[in-house]
Amino acid sequence: MFVAHLPAGYVLTKKLQNRWQMKSYLLFGLIGSLFPDVDIFYFYLIDGRQTLHHEYWIHIPFYWLVIAIVTHVIIHLFGKKQYHFAALFFFVGIFSHLFLDTIVGKILWLYPLTDNAYYFFEVPAVHGFWVFNFIFHWTFLFEIFFIVWAVFIFLKNRYLQQCKVSTQS
Repeated sequence: MFVAHLPAGYVLTKKLQNRWQMKSYLLFGLIGSLFPDVDIFYFYLIDGRQTLHHEYWIHIPFYWLVIAIVTHVIIHLFGKKQYHFAALFFFVGIFSHLFLDTIVGKILWLYPLTDNAYYFFEVPAVHGFWVFNFIFHWTFLFEIFFIVWAVFIFLKNRYLQQCKVSTQS
């Protein structure tokens, strides 16, 4: 995924909010949907693009599973039940990011059992500028789909809010 992590995170978070009848936690889902890509700064500024950023710990599901479990145990021990959903939305965003990266990027889903990376589709390097390889590959349609879906949900929610406000007046 290139540009659709945030729209996909928005769609998923809104769907969970509707399913669980919650109005909060959108920000946590959105931050989680982007968070694994903070390693881009390390990739460009420190690592000098030597290691594919999907090989950093922040893109390995095993570590996020451990962090999620530890986080929920700590929340439970301190009796802060209201934080469970915030953490849940954040970690759902993280795992949605990793799943979406798996469409065309290699993710170590079974680490530490194996160092094999998994992906659904390979994007061949046919263009000089590497970004064009992804933008002009048919899998970019997934990104367009999530962007359109997120815009649709956003506009629908705004319309419904306006209708609710106008009926209350």
